[in-house]
Amino acid sequence: QVQLVESGGGLVQAGGSLRLSCAASGGTSNIYRIGWFRQAPGKERESVTTINWSSGSTYYTDSVKGRFTISRDKAKNTMYLQMNSLKPEDTAVYYCAAQMGIGLGYNHWGQGTQVTVSS
Repeated sequence: QVQLVESGGGLVQAGGSLRLSCAASGGTSNIYRIGWFRQAPGKERESVTTINWSSGSTYYTDSVKGRFTISRDKAKNTMYLQMNSLKPEDTAVYYCAAQMGIGLGYNHWGQGTQVTVSS
């Protein structure tokens, strides 16, 4: 059973940067894809960016392309999200989640970390 723990959230001014981390443990060798999702108050949760754990291929939602970078360190079982040029609309709780196989859902979730961007 994979456990995911996020860290690195906080309060930052618009235009600033933050780096989130997601530490994975337990069964990490079975992870197919892992990524970051976010949920703002009153809005549905959305996929921000994901990465294939093995190949490193990435996906980004349009609103973060060119500003956010996802990466993973397989030796440390840790995934990162570097967020630059942050905007107030990036304010949300950010969750990391893992997909354990092709066609399976993201069934393993962390507890979330708050990111607040002030204008």
